[in-house]
Amino acid sequence: MAKYSKKAGEKVEKAMHELKEGTLKSGSGKKVTSKKQAIAIGLSEAREEGAKVPKKKKKS
Repeated sequence: MAKYSKKAGEKVEKAMHELKEGTLKSGSGKKVTSKKQAIAIGLSEAREEGAKVPKKKKKS
């Protein structure tokens, strides 16, 4: 199984909290309602900060 850094976990946790509060927004400014999208946003933010996050899955 892929290993995620502690910082990545914290970013995802923060994104999930914002999702539950209703304050999480996507890049286009729309409100996020999907848990999967919230996780993706958290991982993306962690990646930008240089946290250890496994590579994105590629479509075959």
